[in-house]
Amino acid sequence: MMKIPAPRLLPATMATMAALLVLKCGVLMQAVVTHDPTSDGAMVAAANAASSDQTREPVKPTAPQKPVVPTAPSPVPDNPSPVSDSERALLQDLRQRRQELDARAAALKTRESMLVAAEQKLSARLTQLEALQKKLEGLDAAQQAKEEAGWQGLVKLYEVMKPKDAATIFNDLSMPVLLQLMDRMKDAKAALVMAAMNTDKARDVTAQLARMRTGRDASGAPVARLNGNPAGGG
Repeated sequence: MMKIPAPRLLPATMATMAALLVLKCGVLMQAVVTHDPTSDGAMVAAANAASSDQTREPVKPTAPQKPVVPTAPSPVPDNPSPVSDSERALLQDLRQRRQELDARAAALKTRESMLVAAEQKLSARLTQLEALQKKLEGLDAAQQAKEEAGWQGLVKLYEVMKPKDAATIFNDLSMPVLLQLMDRMKDAKAALVMAAMNTDKARDVTAQLARMRTGRDASGAPVARLNGNPAGGG
């Protein structure tokens, strides 16, 4: 059996590559002859892109910057000027006067508080005295009413007696008691009793009653009424 020789692939491949190379060269020559700007631009752009891609370096990302905050200028300490002796003395004088005024204000406040307390105490005492005065006036009025009731009882007793019998008793009575009785008796009853009394005694009683009822003595000088009792009526 005969062996079929294996085909030689290398010469055929080389021949095919050579044909393709010739074809490409023909296309390039046609492009140069026709001078197509589009093809030139495309070729130049491709060349520039290739060169820029080769020469371009990768850009490193930059870190974000922090905002700058303006700082206030530090205050410059002022050097205090030295205090003179006269200024120091003036300051001490002012301080002393201030202390004196504060002490005086405190003393006035204390005195005002004492005056307010004393005024309140005096007002309370005055209220007590007014209440006591009203009480005393009431007691005095009750006492006078009691005394008046006693005198009126005696007057009625002598008014129902016979004038001669009453005159006999009146002749021996003291003048203050006799005046109190005669001053409260009715005028008609008093006249009958005085007519039966001793003449001198009746004269003295008449003069005393005139002084007591008119408020004046025989010379015309004012006199006080006995116990403020009103004159008897007829």
